[in-house]
Amino acid sequence: MELSFLGGADEIGRSAVLVNNRLLLDFGLETSTPLRYPLDAEPEAVVVSHAHLDHAGAVPALLSGDARPPVHWTPPTRALAMVLARDTLKLHGNTPQCRFTETHLRRLTQVSETHGYGESFGAAGHEVTLFDAGHIPGSAHVLVDDGETRLLYTADFHTDDQRLVAGTRARPEADIVVTESTYADTGHENRDQVEKRFVESVRTAIWDGGTVVVPAFAIGRTQEMLLLLADNNVDCYLDGMGTEVTRLLRRHPDFLRDHDALKRASANARTVTGRDGQRERIADTNTVIVTTAGMLNGGPALSYIPEIRSHPTNKILLTGYQVEGTPGRELLEYGRLPVDDGVVPVSAQVEQYDFSAHADHEGLRSFLDAYRDTPLLVVHGDDCAGFAERLRADGYDASAPAVGDRLTVE
Repeated sequence: MELSFLGGADEIGRSAVLVNNRLLLDFGLETSTPLRYPLDAEPEAVVVSHAHLDHAGAVPALLSGDARPPVHWTPPTRALAMVLARDTLKLHGNTPQCRFTETHLRRLTQVSETHGYGESFGAAGHEVTLFDAGHIPGSAHVLVDDGETRLLYTADFHTDDQRLVAGTRARPEADIVVTESTYADTGHENRDQVEKRFVESVRTAIWDGGTVVVPAFAIGRTQEMLLLLADNNVDCYLDGMGTEVTRLLRRHPDFLRDHDALKRASANARTVTGRDGQRERIADTNTVIVTTAGMLNGGPALSYIPEIRSHPTNKILLTGYQVEGTPGRELLEYGRLPVDDGVVPVSAQVEQYDFSAHADHEGLRSFLDAYRDTPLLVVHGDDCAGFAERLRADGYDASAPAVGDRLTVE
């Protein structure tokens, strides 16, 4: 089996692995400035592991010219990827950075083929099976068999249960494993303790008369917040893309840990339309607002925070990692927020909570323990080479390819 690493190797973002020069696993987009795409590819077929931009964001660009490779994914991944693609068009469609148009999205619906977990299918001469990866609804490990070698592409995964999805239990037999390593050097705080601190902080702010803004990623994190707040009898508003994503996910109950719980959580959240100064009025209310974007690089969050920033009784509760260079990182480190007309100081309390949907150091090791006798290729991390070196020290056959590398594996 021949593997070409077109992106996501020794980096996080724009994931893409080409198998035998025919089958493409993921084709992601790095949402930097400018946007960064994987190296060029002309695959016969594509398998998408899950709907996050760094794994699915560039897929429509593969449908240029006469190219019409079938795109395989789970039903939630298809639905969510289309939502994110349309959002990318809205943000970048009139710039040279965006390599696809609405026409490409229409083509994508025509070549799309959906599959459930455990359902084997053919793609570009390979047998492919998807397994629940426990990351977000519809996320998958991808097992590829070319008749001689079985490749397990883990993509993003989590071994612990979340409110929205259960952790991965799949450990399919493989001859080679391409594993993510996002949190290879990090241990997550116990989720129950994180949730307890978060709810206590919210209740304290509400008791003191403050407003709480909860920036959250639209896919996965927003629904986790809704479930947590509803389970603790905390009313909230829901704004941004997370509203549409939540509706979409409720149409795929088989990919959720508890569909009824999400239904109740959705009913607990009042939807914001944003018309007639609604956001300004809500920002002046003693309430909780769950809204995109998770790193404050757009979305309704940037309408709320300037309204609440001057009052120390108010809070901004960041629910995920803030990438260096994002407004969320600047707010966390320096207490200020970049806005259209400059930078404004923020006196509201800013707190960060680890609700990660990735396996941490312990989770990665527990998953990879099933592959002690299997060669490992480490990707999707800030220090892939370092993690591979530590794995070798523990007896694994591990290495870390770079973008552009082409390897033959057996």
